[in-house]
Amino acid sequence: MPDLLSALKEEITREGAIPFRRWMERALYDPEGGYYAAGRAAIGREGDFLTSVSIGPLFGRLVAVAFRGMWEQLGRPERFAVVEQGGDGGDFAHDVLCAAEGDGSAEGRRFARALRYVLVEPLALNEIRQRERLARWSGAEGVRWVPTLEALEPWTGVHFSNELLDAMPVHRIVRREGRWREWYVGLEEGDPVWKEGPFSDPRLEAWLPWLPEVEGYETEVNLAALEWVETVAARLERGYLLAADYGFSRADFYLPERTRGTLTAYHRHRRSEAFLDQPGEQDLTAHVEFTSLVEKAEAAGMTLAGFTDQHHWMVDVGRRLFGDATGPLTPEEQRDRRAFVSLMHPGLMGRGFRFLALAKGAPRALPGFAFAGEARGALGLK
Repeated sequence: MPDLLSALKEEITREGAIPFRRWMERALYDPEGGYYAAGRAAIGREGDFLTSVSIGPLFGRLVAVAFRGMWEQLGRPERFAVVEQGGDGGDFAHDVLCAAEGDGSAEGRRFARALRYVLVEPLALNEIRQRERLARWSGAEGVRWVPTLEALEPWTGVHFSNELLDAMPVHRIVRREGRWREWYVGLEEGDPVWKEGPFSDPRLEAWLPWLPEVEGYETEVNLAALEWVETVAARLERGYLLAADYGFSRADFYLPERTRGTLTAYHRHRRSEAFLDQPGEQDLTAHVEFTSLVEKAEAAGMTLAGFTDQHHWMVDVGRRLFGDATGPLTPEEQRDRRAFVSLMHPGLMGRGFRFLALAKGAPRALPGFAFAGEARGALGLK
């Protein structure tokens, strides 16, 4: 297997110290040795971390309820595209497509006929895994792949992502002697080391008014997420963006006491701050700062349709899926109830994860947000 650490050292030797953003980008997405691109990401109880999808098929079934609600809000168009980005091995797409097929009601059959599923997948290994997982729909008009959002024609429907934004490379900055600097990665005696330098991107200056003037304060800025939401807004003709991820409002993200930021390394369910160790062998992730994301989306022509934690989102969508069933539960129903408890448990995923909905040319009343608080206030938006 290619040695990513040696390749990074060669780049630093050739180019000089590189911004941490570049280190993180290659550590995760280098086509030869990146954690995600080279197929090293281990998700699940035996891997490095859990996701809502890895809990079981219930998550996909719940989100399918939300997708159908969006289709209804759009007036039940004959074609409704679900554009998924960050689909890993295709389990979520499989669960959604099965849920759509399994609804035998007249309205459910109509939604299934309208559904078109598009996976945005730039990573070759992931596409292979997805095609294998979705072989049941091979050749179907309703399932296809594109390498980038830019390669996708404008669509009506929804863009969905689960833990996509937290895996985007971030700039890491630090306050030192009364001024802000950026963290770079250089070499000393052949080993990667942290080095400070001026901002590598002038756009970082716009964040300074939001940052606490605390000596030694370290934090992250995710410019890639802002570029991404502009692209989604430009390609989405009419419909929604629904993102599930963990993060905070801007005020909470940059709390004075959050002096080490949110960047975390994961390996076999263990968290660490050894961000330069084992590039390509461990996950690197940072929480999402949702306020700036929504501001960028609104500037690009979208409107805020909802923001809440996964617990409250699940309560609303769960009642729509489960209804008022009474009597003894089947083994499958018991499994679903256990998965539901895990997904909404406040100490696990229920409070840490957030659901953000944005709309473009579409009504803003969506499944999942009936028990949410006032979204603009929660995000500190005027």
